[in-house]
Amino acid sequence: MTHPATLEEPVTPAASDAADRERPTVAILTLGCKLNLADSESMARRMRDAGWSVTEKARGADAVVVNTCSVTHVADAKARHLVRLARREAAPGAAIAVTGCMLETASPEAIGALGADLAFRQPQQEALTAALVATRSPTIVTPAPTRPFRTRAFVSAQEGCNDVCAFCIVPKTRGRERAKSATEVVAQVLAREAEGVQEVVITGTQLGAWGRGRAAAAGEADRGLYPLLKALLEGTRVPRIRLSSVQPQDLSPETIDLWRDPRLCRHFHLALQSGSDAVLRRMRRRYTAAQYRAAVESLRAAIPGVAITTDVIAGFPGETDAEFEETYEFCRELAFAGIHVFPYSPRLGTVAAKMTDQVPEPVKKERVRRLLALGEEMAVAFRSAYAGRRVEVLWESSRETEAGRTWEGLTDTYVRVFAASEADLENRITPVMVTRVVEGGVEGQL
Repeated sequence: MTHPATLEEPVTPAASDAADRERPTVAILTLGCKLNLADSESMARRMRDAGWSVTEKARGADAVVVNTCSVTHVADAKARHLVRLARREAAPGAAIAVTGCMLETASPEAIGALGADLAFRQPQQEALTAALVATRSPTIVTPAPTRPFRTRAFVSAQEGCNDVCAFCIVPKTRGRERAKSATEVVAQVLAREAEGVQEVVITGTQLGAWGRGRAAAAGEADRGLYPLLKALLEGTRVPRIRLSSVQPQDLSPETIDLWRDPRLCRHFHLALQSGSDAVLRRMRRRYTAAQYRAAVESLRAAIPGVAITTDVIAGFPGETDAEFEETYEFCRELAFAGIHVFPYSPRLGTVAAKMTDQVPEPVKKERVRRLLALGEEMAVAFRSAYAGRRVEVLWESSRETEAGRTWEGLTDTYVRVFAASEADLENRITPVMVTRVVEGGVEGQL
């Protein structure tokens, strides 16, 4: 599994009132994947329940948590930057804490060099919040806000990975595969539903391993994600359920058939990494290009209008010009709704970092450029099909422009929609008529 090592959507607080302003404030800054976002939301809820306000901005905060990612060396650098930023911008004497994947890979010296006051590994995040609470007691005892942190909540169903792909450090940062029961996941979703959340994103290090691991433990036939999704559809009423990321082997016909229920979002992030079988073998992926293509064809045959996005690594060790062209043409043929492109980056502790036939940086950059251009071309083509169509949008945020208030939100296919309205649309799902394609999404009229 790979994810962009960029600052994702931070946990945002509920609307403040006078009492909230008296609360001590904790800023939670999150790097990396949606599983990290789920961890940050759990920490935020514990802090809020203890009487703290939660924000995504370090400026003036009484405490700051940097939830790190370690998927690449760039992610490590971003963690160091955020700790320095927190030290500069937080209130004098604020406690600065680090947690997350970087602590699983970095040396004690590197962790000490971060300059944080507290460092807690992922299994210790509950202890981290307790330590932060101890640094400053709330001066008020009014109930914490009950509004959701965001319109989309991230719920972790599984952690860890046993696949050990040649390029990936995640099995070392997240450990071996382990999954929550369907009952536990349903309970988490029901809690978010009670807060008023309109969409839950089911996350995992290797989400498809939820079914593989539990089936093996029970001695039953592998039914993949089917039992979990069926339990969520039967046991909850949240309007939207989205999967974070899956692999081709995770999608049985029985599982795909569940998408007859419109509550399941018609968006699949289906990691590819390479369209060349030779490269896939060197990467230690568990599928061939033909198996990947078959999974895409099955999804498109069963789910009208489905959006399929993917990850691709350019310049994996030994990738020849011909192998790259296989990947490029494979992506063009499959016409994705979007591509996350990563130049291969050696990660200490992985098999690929020891490979001798590393691709020169200028070659990587050119391959990334071509794939990004292709991905943008395909994304625009996918969004263009929405012109003149009515779609349902979950509105997330707004901004003031010269023309008035502009809202933005997402369709179930993960297309970003912009529309003008003076009404309060936050956390509501409403119909929109799409009028045109714009940069980063589409524009519509309510």
